[in-house]
Amino acid sequence: MSSLQGTFSPKWPKLKRMSLQINDHVLFFGDSITDCGRNRDALPGEAGGWGRGYVGQIATNLREKFPEKNLLFTNKGISGNRVYDLEDRLETEVLPLAPDIVTILIGINDVWRRYDSDLISDPDDFEASYRRILERIAASGAEMVLMEPFALEVPPVQAHWRDDLDPKIEVVRALAVEFGTKLIPLDGLFRNAARSRDAKFWLPDGVHPSPEGHALIASAWMDAMNV
Repeated sequence: MSSLQGTFSPKWPKLKRMSLQINDHVLFFGDSITDCGRNRDALPGEAGGWGRGYVGQIATNLREKFPEKNLLFTNKGISGNRVYDLEDRLETEVLPLAPDIVTILIGINDVWRRYDSDLISDPDDFEASYRRILERIAASGAEMVLMEPFALEVPPVQAHWRDDLDPKIEVVRALAVEFGTKLIPLDGLFRNAARSRDAKFWLPDGVHPSPEGHALIASAWMDAMNV
């Protein structure tokens, strides 16, 4: 498994994009946090396919703010997905759409399934699958944004999830450095937010965001993209 210690020499070019461009196709790829009730029959870019979460908030906000950019947003989250599911879907559901920017949020189900189904995602296997996804996206020419998986202790039993979650967060951080992508540190952002308001306010079950939690993700993404 990669470590954040030491010096990385990215084999992929550093991210150069500083803002969204005219006609950009922005695609979000992940699990239920991204899915958030989207209409999976919607065509790419249709509002009904954005879902009720952070993707819909980002799309609505930026299409109103920059109507002249003609931005296209697509949500390809599926509830329950682990990193291996994203790898399986990449060639059929993402790359054919030729997105300009792909944002990935994955990892919490790789943790959760260990504790409710004894289905373990070894950190090295998790990293290898994630890296293959990034290699294929990078080869397509799309920009990438990585978001950390996250959890808060709701209920307190989830505190022991850190043993499995923290190594996966480390993997995502290391891959962001390796591939020169933007990284959105959601785990730290949610933990910091929980200091000003109880954890249930942001993540009612410790994993799935409330509307305010989704707004936190949306704001962090837009800040990272300088919009």
